[in-house]
Amino acid sequence: MTVVDVFPETKGHSVKGSLDERWLRRFRDSDDCKTKVICFPHAGAVAGEYRTWPAGLPSDIGVMAVRYPGREERFDDPFPPRLEALADDIADALSELARQRVVLFGHCFGATVAHEVALRLQEQGSPPAALCVSGTRPPHALAGRPTIPSSDEDIIAHVMSLDAGRAAALVDPFLREAVLPAVRGDYHLVGGYSGGSRPALACPIYAYAGDADPELTPAEMQGWADMTRGGFRFRVLPGGHFYLKPEEATLLADLRNVLDVVRTGTTAS
Repeated sequence: MTVVDVFPETKGHSVKGSLDERWLRRFRDSDDCKTKVICFPHAGAVAGEYRTWPAGLPSDIGVMAVRYPGREERFDDPFPPRLEALADDIADALSELARQRVVLFGHCFGATVAHEVALRLQEQGSPPAALCVSGTRPPHALAGRPTIPSSDEDIIAHVMSLDAGRAAALVDPFLREAVLPAVRGDYHLVGGYSGGSRPALACPIYAYAGDADPELTPAEMQGWADMTRGGFRFRVLPGGHFYLKPEEATLLADLRNVLDVVRTGTTAS
């Protein structure tokens, strides 16, 4: 479970245009970008969480992030009833793009959503070239997870326990009013997601976690190996649950290696 980092940029404005543009923010994309990295934000976060990634990845790699409902330009869009329904919508939005070479990356809540989307793309005949998961248990290992907070005060307390600095927006009454609905909505989706057995992916899975993450252990992250027939690799980076920002350069350097593997068609190692 994760928490908000930034708050909606445009309250009351819905994204218009094509389905994929409604669901995606493109930070870099062109005909020269033969491989696309699609990023899935953590709970309560926005697509802008990944705005700095193009600078750390090769110029021929497209970088985009998923726009969840209830924040940014989609502030007034309703939340889906279940996480699986969210994955259905995103997979539909990515159906055309997935015919190209795409790599999915998600952190915590985003990793769970990315995995469910990868399964749906595989069912549609357009599996991703790789799935990168960060900071969350695999679906078949959710039975022993802590209870997901449901009340606003419990959600805020959980946010503070993970990273008080990043949750500072929830202390200010004005910012809290803008931020909390997205956090609450995503926590509700996580709380209603039971996980369980899932078909194995054909693509490789690359897993990441912080070595001081209070939410899970390295052994739990290793369980993602059971989710694929295409190879598995796990890296532990310094830091807690939100290791991504302080270790962004290290993480992106590793992702450059992942993208090299994707390009050459070799297996995870």
